[in-house]
Formats: sequence, structure tokens, C-alpha cells
Amino acid sequence: MSRLHFQSQLTLPSQSDFAVTDSDGTTWGLPPLATNRYAHHVDTIPLSEIRGDSDIPKPSSDFPEGGRQGWLTVAGASACLFSSFGWINCVGVFQDQYQFNQLKDYSASDISWISSLQVFFLVFGGLLVGKMLDDYGPGLPLALGTFLHVFGLMLTSVADNYVSIMLCQGVLSPIGASMVFYPAFNCASTWFLKKRGAALGLIAMGSSIGGVIFPIMLINLIPKIGFGWSVRSCAFLILGLLIFANLTVRSRFSPNKKPFVAKAFLLPLAERPFALLTAAIFFFYWGMFIPITFIVVEAKAQGMPNHLADYLVPILNGASIIGRTVPNALADKVGHFNMMISMATLTTVLILGVWLPTSGSAASIVFAALFGISSGAGIGLTPVLCAHISPVDQINIRSGTAFSISAFAALTGSPIGGQIIAQSHGSFDNVKVFAGVACGIGTVLYIAARFAQGGLRAKKL
Repeated sequence: MSRLHFQSQLTLPSQSDFAVTDSDGTTWGLPPLATNRYAHHVDTIPLSEIRGDSDIPKPSSDFPEGGRQGWLTVAGASACLFSSFGWINCVGVFQDQYQFNQLKDYSASDISWISSLQVFFLVFGGLLVGKMLDDYGPGLPLALGTFLHVFGLMLTSVADNYVSIMLCQGVLSPIGASMVFYPAFNCASTWFLKKRGAALGLIAMGSSIGGVIFPIMLINLIPKIGFGWSVRSCAFLILGLLIFANLTVRSRFSPNKKPFVAKAFLLPLAERPFALLTAAIFFFYWGMFIPITFIVVEAKAQGMPNHLADYLVPILNGASIIGRTVPNALADKVGHFNMMISMATLTTVLILGVWLPTSGSAASIVFAALFGISSGAGIGLTPVLCAHISPVDQINIRSGTAFSISAFAALTGSPIGGQIIAQSHGSFDNVKVFAGVACGIGTVLYIAARFAQGGLRAKKL
């Protein structure tokens, strides 16, 4: 800890002589020292006590870039992503399951609200969870999130109507999932700077692995043991992984409780790069979740055999393992914004150039694999970009702002897609155009954010 030393032989100078200017430009004065004009010695005073802040973040050069606790946090955070976003990645399986079984009397648009609410509460929870992380550290949200997520899935396993399924699977479970999702990325970011892209890519890979394991479990278990016990089996797996996460995920900084100020979440939007980045995430997510939700239903409508179409979700999520690791690692070398722009462009081209004009089983499999890579990078790089343009001690708040706004895109995208399908009399062409155009707008905004942040001369950004 930095300490200031003052010594006086005759007369104690005025307090203004001891003003200290911090690295952020703020000037701090010393507390009253003594009324005696002839103080012979003033003891050392910690800089943190002068400022009134016991947790001054270390400079960027002091990031440990790993270490035992840093990599344990990465491992636990990957388990968090496996259990939260990995579970959400099953939306395609549940859309198909509900549309032809429990909720067959409801439209595709009505059923898609369940998956949309899952993504919404997972992402929108950033505001609340970010505040909890600042005030209490990762322990409280992780423990509470574990309980709510598992309890919600247990209730889903016995739910037998639209409203109860929506409340349990679409609201309660994802609120808990959000409380384990955000500590994963935010805590890991405090341990890495130069290797942040690679570390967060490994964490994001957990969601891809979960997106492979959970659909395969459900596809094979439902015909054998029924829907209820299949969901409960997944819930028990999630419980075990989240117990491990509770024991390993730690932040490098101690909690710093502050009063809740709503304005603090809006202030980052006054910065042009951050506002453009938030808008880019919104439009990109608006289009990206449509293929994830409807890929199985669309493939079956095109004539793909059921046993093959069911595995499109594991194929997509399996390919996203590449998308959430390799681009993140390369982004540390070529620039995070540069890599995101490349992957967002690829996503747009795949939707409009492959998914829209082609048909048949082979085309659907190729699209699922390539889209898994590009969309996986889009998801994995999002928290990296938020951290890239944020001070380390503001990552929680700023990430919460960006994700909470983009949550409304995830909430409305799939229901809009379902309504477009209904208005198109079962044709998927128009919804594919909507998804591709939304991702294209997001790509343009990523480019604008990149130049707003680094200008025209910056090459690696």
C-alpha cells in the first residue's frame, strides 16, 4: 500500500500543502492533523485512508495473468457457463418438444416466449447481479443463483401447463442462472488483462459443452425415462457443477459497498464508443437467437428426418466450442473489435447466404456447424469488448448496462420470428431475412464502435 511521509521541524503547514492528486485527477486533502503549531512529527498515513477507499485497484501491469486462484476461477466460471448459458442453449430442443407434445395446442410464437424469457432474465439480470457483486462479492449471488436455478428446473419437471412451465422454466430458473452467469465473467476479468480474451474464451467454452451435453441427454433420456426425470437428471448435474463453482470462483478485489444510484448504470451510455457497442450487441442478439430457436423446427419442416434434426442443436453448440475459444485467443493478438467484426460479418453472411437460399439435410448440417462457430464467437467476445473499454473497477456496472439493454432484443427476437412465420403461412424465408438484416445492422454498429474507440489509425483494437 502506498504511504505518504510528512515531517515538520518548526511550524505545521496548512492542510492545502498536503493536497494529493490521484491518478484519476481528483484532489484529496488530509484529515485534520493537530492543533499544535509546533508538531515535530506526523506519522505515515496510508493513501487509501486519505481517499477513504480501502480497495484501490492495482494498475494494469499488476494483473497476475493467472496463478492458482486465477485458473481455479476460470475452471469454476466455466462450470457456471455450462450450467447457465449451456442450459439456455437447449431452447431449440424445448421448442420442438413443447410444440409437438405438452403444448401442441399453442402456436410457435406462444411457445417461443418461454425460451425468450429464459434468455431475457439470464441477460437482464446483469443490473441486479452487478450490484450484488460490488456490494457482497461473488459468494452471495452464486449461492442464491444455484438454489433458484436448480429449484426452477425441479418445478419445471412437474409442470403440466403453459403458465406453470413459463413461470418455472422461463422466469425462476433463468433468474438463478443469471446469478451464476455474471460472476463467472466479471470475477475472471479481474485476474487477466493481456490474456483476458483467451481466459474468457475458455469460460465461454463451458456454455458450448453444456449446449452439447444437455440436448443429447434430453434427446436420449426423454423416450426412456420421460420428460420429468430427464429434466431432473439435468438439474442434478447442474447442482454438482455449481457446488464446484461456489468453491472456486473468486474476485481479485474485495467488495466495495456503495449506495445504489440508477444514474451510474446510464452514465456509460454518454460515451459514444460504449453507446455504439451496446446498440451493436442489441441488434446482433436480435437476429442471432432466431436460428438457435428455430433451427430444429425449420429443418423438420424442410423434410429432415426427426432423428437427424434433433442433433442439429448439439452440432451447432459443438461447433461453437471452436467459436468461443479460437477467435478469443486470436483476438488478443489481432484486436478484440477486429475479431468481433469479422465474426459478426460471417454470421450475417451465413444467415442470408446459406440458411436462406438452401434446403436439405446436408445444407442444414453445414449451416448449423458454421453458424455455431460464428455465433459462438459473437457471444464469447461480447464480455471481452465490454471489459476492453471499461475501467477494471467498473466492469460489473458497465457490463450490466450493456447486457440488460440487449436482453430486450433476446426477449422479443424469437416471438417476432414466430409471428413472422405464422404470417408467412409456415414459410421460414421472411424470418431468415429478418435475422440476417438484424445481424447486419449489428455488424455495422460494431464497426462504428471500433472507430469511435480507436479512430482510423488504430490497427489492433
